[in-house]
Amino acid sequence: MKDYFKELLEYSHFYNLEIIKKFNDGDLHFMVPERAVSLLSHTLNAQKIWNDRINGKKDSVQVWKNFEKDQLESAENENYEETLGILEREELDRVVSFSNSKGESYQNSVKDILFHIVNHSTYHRGQIATELRKQGLEPVVSDFVYYKLKK
Repeated sequence: MKDYFKELLEYSHFYNLEIIKKFNDGDLHFMVPERAVSLLSHTLNAQKIWNDRINGKKDSVQVWKNFEKDQLESAENENYEETLGILEREELDRVVSFSNSKGESYQNSVKDILFHIVNHSTYHRGQIATELRKQGLEPVVSDFVYYKLKK
């Protein structure tokens, strides 16, 4: 099961980096919709928050704080490395207790949180693709099955 989660995390990391490259691609970076940057920033902040929760820490970032485009890659890489570390050392069935931003208490297993991280990223990559298309830009194709064909 851990190998499968590792593959899902690698997939998500790969396409987040591809989108970041697209955002910084030559003259294109002047045309990137602010909403697309906001969605990717949110995705990265949410992953950091989930990493913190699994690690028993308080949320250390604001979920909707925007990164500058030149900060996205380092934030993505830091999240990825931290999440891989969690995957290596945690039992997937361990239950994590946490409070959301409204102070409401919840519990989820590590495996459910890791799945949520990947699923949440996929959801927002789809929204980013829509934002790019609205500007007449070709989005990154980030389907999992397409990723598997490339491997």
